[in-house]
Amino acid sequence: MVATELFRVLIVDDVHPVLLQRLGSLPQLVLDYQPEITPEAIATVLPAYNGLVIRTKTQLTGTLLASCSHLRFIARAGAGLDNIDEGAAQQLGIKLYNAPEGNRQAVAEHVVGMLLSLFNNLREGDAAIRSGRWEREEHRGTELSGKTVGLIGYGNNGEATARVLHGFGCEILAYDKYKRGFGGEGTKEVPLEALFERADILSLHLPLTKESHGMVNAAFLGAFQKPLVLVNAARGEIVQLEAVVAALASGQLTGACLDVLENEKPQLWQKDLMEQLFAHPRVLLSPHVAGWTKESYRKISEVLADKLLLDFFEARS
Repeated sequence: MVATELFRVLIVDDVHPVLLQRLGSLPQLVLDYQPEITPEAIATVLPAYNGLVIRTKTQLTGTLLASCSHLRFIARAGAGLDNIDEGAAQQLGIKLYNAPEGNRQAVAEHVVGMLLSLFNNLREGDAAIRSGRWEREEHRGTELSGKTVGLIGYGNNGEATARVLHGFGCEILAYDKYKRGFGGEGTKEVPLEALFERADILSLHLPLTKESHGMVNAAFLGAFQKPLVLVNAARGEIVQLEAVVAALASGQLTGACLDVLENEKPQLWQKDLMEQLFAHPRVLLSPHVAGWTKESYRKISEVLADKLLLDFFEARS
């Protein structure tokens, strides 16, 4: 950085201390760490800053960004950028950084963990034993080995999930509309139609965009030619929950592993719909934590620090 230039960075979410330590090594960098700040307060103070580090609570609209003439970068301590108006940021010359490399292994292991639990009836078997029932035949499991897994999206998370599932003996078919030539290492690149025809399990690994919003609807699920297990550890809004509940009832879906939901605010849930989802014995839920392990907490900050120090600040020196 230019020696006489002070660069003010606002950090509005909890991040691993390694990010603060590494960014703090730059003498001209002023860090303002306010993880408890409210969204309303962020909008008020942000115009005074040159950089911003966020996680999920902050929605950065085009209107807000337009009021921040000094803002030069936004760093997302996580994978997705769907809470940022990317088009507005690009027009305003604001660089965007994220850290999907930091939580890809966490997502992959979580996906496999949910599938293993579902396929081996671990939740039900544990509950039966705790109630005094020793039921072996009723909780006989199914192996992942030999299953055909269809992945939609083959970025960091999709590739990591393919690698782990390949180790279980699964056939991996992957479709990515915006990526080509990524096959090998146990993964076969295929058109979407091949997933409709062959998949036993569908796992989603794509960002939330206008194009992907609500993509998994009744017609989409109905296109699969075999009964299917759905896994979503991407973004809840990609999947229409009403369509999932209907497909579970009809048998089109034989199970669902959902780390994310279309609506993640319990006070706003549609009661009847959620009761149907919760009542289904082949639904496994987790509270949007697939990419949020103790290890990924540090890795995300390390990746973000590398990108900021090596790309943004080094370029300014």
